[in-house]
Amino acid sequence: MDSSILSSKLELIQWLSTIEDKAIIDKLLRFRDEENKDWWNSTSLEAKVSIEKGITDAENGKLSSHSEARKLYEKWL
Repeated sequence: MDSSILSSKLELIQWLSTIEDKAIIDKLLRFRDEENKDWWNSTSLEAKVSIEKGITDAENGKLSSHSEARKLYEKWL
């Protein structure tokens, strides 16, 4: 793990251990709960349909290789 990330995490742990305000603790717990929610539930119907189509295509062998995709989109890369 990157040492700067580890250092930041340790700073947060130390800071959290000093918090006495219940309102702040509750906000942090709600933030944590929101971060742990499944992204699928907050995804639009259009995106879900597109993802499911992609999965179906993959299961049916309707795939293109990376090199084929690069050839197709080369002018925009």
